[in-house]
This record gives sequence, C-alpha cells and structure tokens, in this order.
Amino acid sequence: MTTIDRLGGPGRSAAVGRGRLAQTGAAGFALPETPAVAPEAGSVSAAAPSALIGAMLALQEAEPNSSRNRAARRHGETMLGELRALQVGLLGGAAEAGTLRRLARLAEALPEAADPKLAALVRAVALRARVELARSEAGQE
Repeated sequence: MTTIDRLGGPGRSAAVGRGRLAQTGAAGFALPETPAVAPEAGSVSAAAPSALIGAMLALQEAEPNSSRNRAARRHGETMLGELRALQVGLLGGAAEAGTLRRLARLAEALPEAADPKLAALVRAVALRARVELARSEAGQE
C-alpha cells in the first residue's frame, strides 16, 4: 500500500475504478459516474482574456500597496520595540543613550503606508516616541 492509498485515514482505503470511486469504509468523496465533457477549444469567450488581464493588473497595483504596508508595519513594530526598551531602561533607573538615538532616528523617517488606518497608527506611535524623546531631553537639563 502506498502513501496515497492511506489518505482516507485509518481503516479506510479507496481504489479508483472507471469513472467512479470504489470505497471501503465510510462515505466520502466520489467521482461522477459519467466523465465530464470538456469544452471545445473554440467555445472560450472573448471576455476571458480581458478578465485575466484585469486581474493581473489589479494584482500588480495591489503589490506596491502591500509592500508599503509591510514596510510601515515593520517600522511601527520596531518603534514599539524601542519604546519598550526605553520603558524597561527607565524602570531600571536610566535609559540607554543608544535606545534614545535609535528611537529618534525611527521617529523621523516614517514610511508611508497605503492603508490610511495603518498610516495613522504608525504616526501615533511616532508621536509617542517624540514625546518620550522630549521628556528625556527635558530631564537632562
């Protein structure tokens, strides 16, 4: 018995006959009794190629947006990580200068997300980072 024969699960095996499925065990997938009629090559409508082209163009348009969204999301998550590190440092007694420099650099260079809600979230995280940076500068004076 090969691995393909065991796909039915334990205690079930299936053998394919002519146009139908011979089963032993519980009811499951069955092929139709009569073979499906393949459409003729000339019966494909003229709208099919234009629909495929439209789908391909939509996919190409969506790809830059999704990559912009991924970059913005990664940037926002990195800023949140640096804010967490700043919080841990402050709770421990002092924030590291490297954390503050990285946070300042991240808060200044914001990638623009295609999704307006994601863009607003990234801007809100950047604003929080700027507030924390201002607080740390005010505490040093």
